[in-house]
Amino acid sequence: MTEITAKTPWAGHTGDVPLHLDYFDGSMFEALELVAKKYPRNIAFDFMGKPTTYPQMIEEIKKCARSLKTIGVRAGDKVTIAMPNCPQAIYMFYAVNLVGGIANMIHPLSAEKEIEFYLNESESVTAITLDQFYNKFESIRQNTKVVNIIIASVKDELSKPVRAGYMLTEGRKIAKIPKDAPVIRWKEFMNMGKACFWNYSVRRTGDDPAVILYSGGTTGTTKGIVLTNKNFNALGQQVIAANPMFNPGDKMLAAMPLFHGFGLGVCVHTMLSQGGRCILVPRFTAKSYAKLITKYHCNFIAGVPTLYEALLRLPSMEGADLSSLKGVFSGGDSLSIELKKKLDKFLYAHGAPVQVREGYGTTETVTACCLTPPHMFKEGSIGLPFPDTYIKIVEPDTDREVPYGQEGEILLAGPTVMKEYMNNPEETAQTLRTHADGLTWVYTGDLGMMDEEGFIYFRQRIKRMIVTNGYNVYPSQLENILDGHDYVHLSCVIGVKDPIKIQRVKAFVVLKPGYQPTEACKKELLDYCRKHIAKYAMPSDIEFREELPKTLVGKVAYRVLEEEENAKQAQKAVEDAKRAEEDAKRAEAAKAEKLSATKKPAAKKPAPKKPAHPTAKPEPAKQAQKADTPHDGQNNDIKE
Repeated sequence: MTEITAKTPWAGHTGDVPLHLDYFDGSMFEALELVAKKYPRNIAFDFMGKPTTYPQMIEEIKKCARSLKTIGVRAGDKVTIAMPNCPQAIYMFYAVNLVGGIANMIHPLSAEKEIEFYLNESESVTAITLDQFYNKFESIRQNTKVVNIIIASVKDELSKPVRAGYMLTEGRKIAKIPKDAPVIRWKEFMNMGKACFWNYSVRRTGDDPAVILYSGGTTGTTKGIVLTNKNFNALGQQVIAANPMFNPGDKMLAAMPLFHGFGLGVCVHTMLSQGGRCILVPRFTAKSYAKLITKYHCNFIAGVPTLYEALLRLPSMEGADLSSLKGVFSGGDSLSIELKKKLDKFLYAHGAPVQVREGYGTTETVTACCLTPPHMFKEGSIGLPFPDTYIKIVEPDTDREVPYGQEGEILLAGPTVMKEYMNNPEETAQTLRTHADGLTWVYTGDLGMMDEEGFIYFRQRIKRMIVTNGYNVYPSQLENILDGHDYVHLSCVIGVKDPIKIQRVKAFVVLKPGYQPTEACKKELLDYCRKHIAKYAMPSDIEFREELPKTLVGKVAYRVLEEEENAKQAQKAVEDAKRAEEDAKRAEAAKAEKLSATKKPAAKKPAPKKPAHPTAKPEPAKQAQKADTPHDGQNNDIKE
């Protein structure tokens, strides 16, 4: 075994968090089963007011596994799960793991062509989704290898009173699926397992592939990320080790979606594999999120910055008691310094004995790899690495480490590093590289810095960095400044193509209620920027928006704004070309007219006559002749 020689400057600053852990080498289901035996009375999750204990959850997972075996799912088969955070999604996820399959996690709101891509890329043989998404799956089914489509319904997991209310509101909007539709309904599916009399459980190790999540990676193209049992189990152990205040039975508000590493890895599997309690949120709204925090007296909440932005503005949070909170985590996107200050102030005002803690990671490592420690905070830092996780900063796309305090590309190594990109060995080799220090490193494509105590500072995605006049400009830094202005609710900064500067900086701003998008407002913001931003990094323009586009997981979709600007520039280029063509035609016509005029035969000069009397008026014929002379016509053209 190669000795690990990677630097660990954070070793003396982790407090009660150990540097190393002993990791469970079984499957994700086995981790749950052990916890269920240890805490048989603990509630595993709550769904719309209905609690489910650990033993009940394990029994439903086993029933689901038997049914999967009955319909022909075998070890290594891929099963696509396109579900919100609901009990059927939990049962199916772990049942696929129990039969030795691989769970292909996708967003249920994906477009038809996206769903078709995910099904074909993973070669899924079975898929499960909600009744409201049936039509999308059925329309593309013939273009895939899917044999079975399982249709679940939210109402099937509701208590009778809640179900009645649901059917009168949301349920009535869902189109009925034809009785002869080639699908298996959830209740029918779960009953199929009664006919399974053979062994359905497949022994899996930590290194076996278990989950496929999707990410754009460093190139921006969609890739399937193959993650193992150990990746998820190790993450669960690391998160709990980094949060010594956690106790079995503690409640996590699981609002982040299951198709995202943050939601699946931290909010669900970490909690369920460590004896916690998940409050499942099937459809996120800021209002429902706030209501559930107080209703269940949640101990842990996690979300992206935009979620917390919305939470701060809710009138219903006035006077809310948040004293039950032990941990508030932000991830998935950069948390601005200004927003952190606002959120910390909000938490303090509502009795929470904690501050927001920012994490960092990539889907290639499930999700988080480092976290702000509870005992030590540095402004702008995303914290320290988890146990057995290594981070180093190198010159981009090399293995040469940069000195402490210098920016470079962030590399990650540890037990949560992915197995590979699905069906993409070239990208895998580009992203996963083994160094002389004995570790296999993920090249994140992110810019960051490490100080002498091992604290990590995220700067920006390398791809998102703006280069203007030879200077590097980091959008997140400008967004921090803009977000600090009293007028600004939310901002996004992008680079726009420029023929001279390569790129120029443009800002998009959502104003707080009560402020109008006027020229005076724009001037105020630009004047403010001049005080805080170097001249080369100044926004060339500020565009006001009522809202900014968001990704499926709630991040500001800056790429959408970039595409819009590129489209505007392309349209302008077309219009400019059209105008130039019309101008050229007019110039050519004028030239032809001029040439034609100069070729006209000169009029004969009349014979000299005696001077007219001073008071005599010019003859009409002579006036007309003077007006038609070529010289005067040329002068008129020039003036035009």
